[in-house]
Amino acid sequence: MQWQINFMNSGGIFDLSTKQNELNELEKEVMTPNFWGNSQRVQTVNQRIAALKEEIGEYEKIKSAVDDLQILTELAIEENDTSLETEIQNGVTTVTTQLEKLELRLMLNGEFDENNAILSINPGAGGVDAQDWAGMLMRMYLRWCDQRNYTTEIADLTAGDEAGIKGTTIFVRGASAYGYLQAESGVHRLVRLSPFDYNNRRHTSFAAVHVTPEIDESVDVEINTEDLRIDTYRASGAGGQHVNVTDSAVRITHIPTGIMVQCQNERSQHKNREIAMKELRSRLYIHFRAQRDEELAKLQPERRDIDFGSQIRSYVLHPYQRVKDTRTNVETGNVDAVLNGDIDMFIESFLKMKAAENK
Repeated sequence: MQWQINFMNSGGIFDLSTKQNELNELEKEVMTPNFWGNSQRVQTVNQRIAALKEEIGEYEKIKSAVDDLQILTELAIEENDTSLETEIQNGVTTVTTQLEKLELRLMLNGEFDENNAILSINPGAGGVDAQDWAGMLMRMYLRWCDQRNYTTEIADLTAGDEAGIKGTTIFVRGASAYGYLQAESGVHRLVRLSPFDYNNRRHTSFAAVHVTPEIDESVDVEINTEDLRIDTYRASGAGGQHVNVTDSAVRITHIPTGIMVQCQNERSQHKNREIAMKELRSRLYIHFRAQRDEELAKLQPERRDIDFGSQIRSYVLHPYQRVKDTRTNVETGNVDAVLNGDIDMFIESFLKMKAAENK
């Protein structure tokens, strides 16, 4: 039996030497005297080093397993030992699973796929039910982040009138956080018996999830101070007496585009402003890039993909239980697991679909 390892993605075969060279160059940069003076660059480089080490480690782990299977198979053939068949088959299954996970990771080769993510959740029409649904989605994503050992920072959170939330913005930090979470951008639909309806009638609620990459300072984004309106106000969330009696919360509006960001998580107005500006930089970059791409798309209308405003996933709790992704048709009846953060099946199917479309 002949064993080969081909780590394929949309860009080709996994190139161990290229990744090792990149790792070596970044580790050299860490040793330079001026490196630690730029906190944003420190975070970016350290995150990339960790990602490269993990990818290389996975490659070497799989290669070692394949080499062991090669030797075991040759031994079984030479000795005509059929008792090893089960062990070999189990090894093949394990290696195949590991290869699929690494292949999925290698699909994240977009310009910002390796970046941290900014996740925003806002309820749609539907009053308390929609706000409760937005809160359920927030809990789902926080649990998913915990499972992946991603760190999260809630920059803004406005509680709902009776339950749930009126909106939240969460910074998600970890290897390829944006690459994975980009699959979640869109409208999410919930169908259930409303716990807020006295007659216990079935309600349909909507919430919008918006994911953008966190753009580091190395990317040039021009922001004119005269285009900004900065408002301060008292934070409404948790944070102690100091937060509630001082105008520590910050809201920044970019007047030409109407893009508004806010942060009220920190006690310091200066810190809240810093976090809000970081989010504004990312949103403005994506906004202006989208405008440019739209202009290019007008020259090639046949390639333009119009899918805005449609729901990407439905979560049905009554009269049956099912979660179905409308883009990939992947579905499951284990709604509780999904709402507890088990959403990898939907993310993976979306990334595979996206990679197939880009070939």
